[in-house]
Amino acid sequence: MSHQRPRILVFAGSARKNSYNKRLAKLMAQRIDACGGDATFVDLADFPMPLYDGDLEEQEGLPEHASRLKRMIMDHQGLAIASPEYNGFITPLLKNTIDWVSRPDGDLGALEPYQHKVAAIVGASPGGLGGLRALPLLRQLLSNIGVTVLPDQLAVGGAGEAFQEDGSLADEGKAKALDGICQRLVDSLT
Repeated sequence: MSHQRPRILVFAGSARKNSYNKRLAKLMAQRIDACGGDATFVDLADFPMPLYDGDLEEQEGLPEHASRLKRMIMDHQGLAIASPEYNGFITPLLKNTIDWVSRPDGDLGALEPYQHKVAAIVGASPGGLGGLRALPLLRQLLSNIGVTVLPDQLAVGGAGEAFQEDGSLADEGKAKALDGICQRLVDSLT
């Protein structure tokens, strides 16, 4: 019997070129691959979408990038999301992306891409809490739309000094925690 590696879509809730959360998401993709998964990293900067507006949706339908991302999520069994924290909340980019992807699109129902998905969530911030306040909000949002979110999460504080030159985490404990989260995500999908 063949054993297929579970496909996991990985992204950060930031469009900033040098985002700590993009670094964390890329590291997560590497660790998922090492744990037996098949990670696909996408940069939300490559999927620009207008601010969600029901009138715009009615007039023009789903934006092309939302439709593309929706279909990508459909092609993956899991999600791995690195969330920045803006004033204690998830970013507008992350919320807007999730909202647009939750809209109907031709043959795909509104929440269909999120159904039966398992997600792992992490965050990084220059502050001491590492984005910890935003993670429960992301967990709630994903749970509301049908995603099963793993109970393990990781918040990386002091993100400016948290990464080594090769992209790995400098703190051994945080690196082991990230590996554990990635392994649990892969295991939950096999």
